[in-house]
Amino acid sequence: MKKNIAAIMIAFACLGALSACGQQQFNGTFSNGYTGAKISFSLSADKKTIKDLTFTGYWRCGGSTEQITAGPEKKIEVKDGVIQAVITEPENGGASAFRFNINGNLKGKSASGTFRMSITGLSCDTYLLKWTARSK
Repeated sequence: MKKNIAAIMIAFACLGALSACGQQQFNGTFSNGYTGAKISFSLSADKKTIKDLTFTGYWRCGGSTEQITAGPEKKIEVKDGVIQAVITEPENGGASAFRFNINGNLKGKSASGTFRMSITGLSCDTYLLKWTARSK
């Protein structure tokens, strides 16, 4: 019974704080593009995958500027601290699918790289953005 209570307490701690489970939450900004844009993601405890990648900012879409918060649902592989992925969602979505291109390097509590999000058929694009992020 004591083991079950301990397991339940650990599970609740993990729900409340990513670091309790060994995951790292990264939050960052961009050095180019529209002011105020942000990027965030969670790095798994084994440092092999990123999930919940989220871009919050502006992009050009059909000739105008629009604010958007978006990111891929799919997890992103990290290999030896290197992020390199192109994700299309939905995979067979054609010209109206989101295309996410993320590249970067993770080192301890710091990360940096490039990000681009687009929908070709709608002429929507963030263009290539340079990001830096840190975890606590």
